[in-house]
Amino acid sequence: MDKEQIRDYCLSFPGATEQVQWGSDLLFKIGGKMFACVNLEPAELRTLNLKCDPEMFAELTEREGIVPNKYLSRYHWISIRSIESLRKKELLGLIRASYDMVLAKLPRKFQAEIAAIA
Repeated sequence: MDKEQIRDYCLSFPGATEQVQWGSDLLFKIGGKMFACVNLEPAELRTLNLKCDPEMFAELTEREGIVPNKYLSRYHWISIRSIESLRKKELLGLIRASYDMVLAKLPRKFQAEIAAIA
């Protein structure tokens, strides 16, 4: 998957928005909260950043090419150095799981609004 395919997938989720921040990072948000971040320029440590649950965080960071996010690892964010580190289906599942985890932390009223447009 390339960055454009990831962008299209992230924006296919109900209520998802995008925003360029920190110079060259494309953030995908739901309710103003980030669920994915793609570095638009080549970077040594990160290409795609995602939130995951603690169990998946431990499992994924044992793989080559996936490391704890430098700034958000305490919240179980991973940095995928190379998108090719994962199979497409697995990558799509991780992106969706990140979206779902962030959405679940938003106010119930907002969640209901998102459910209504889904």
